Amino acid sequence: MKHYLSRLLALVLAVTIGLMGCSGGDVSGFTGDYSQDTLALVNSLKSAIELPDDAPEKAAAQAQARQQINDFAARYRRDQYTKLASFTTMRTALNSLAGHYNSYPNRPLPEKLKERVKQELNQVEVALKRGA
Repeated sequence: MKHYLSRLLALVLAVTIGLMGCSGGDVSGFTGDYSQDTLALVNSLKSAIELPDDAPEKAAAQAQARQQINDFAARYRRDQYTKLASFTTMRTALNSLAGHYNSYPNRPLPEKLKERVKQELNQVEVALKRGA
């Protein structure tokens, strides 16, 4: 009897662990609707870029931007959206921002980079409106 109970317990534990690993609750905040998620990220990044360098919430906004960049890249890098103009332009902007935030976390964005990223984010919005 003990032998069967131990096997049953092992089976129950294996099934529980397997189901917990497959649940994969999405904590990124992205809905799966590419257009809406991209526009939300564009707006979030624009507001983080526009904050003055001496703003007290600047560090928190940068940390949130880094997390959103990682979550967006993880969610959409293997989907059918990779051939869209909006996606490739968005990835260029995200790579530029992430590169700066990772290399120079305590330095403000240079004006040249800030203007280029703003321009790319505007291009993403236009491309999304066109459906590209």
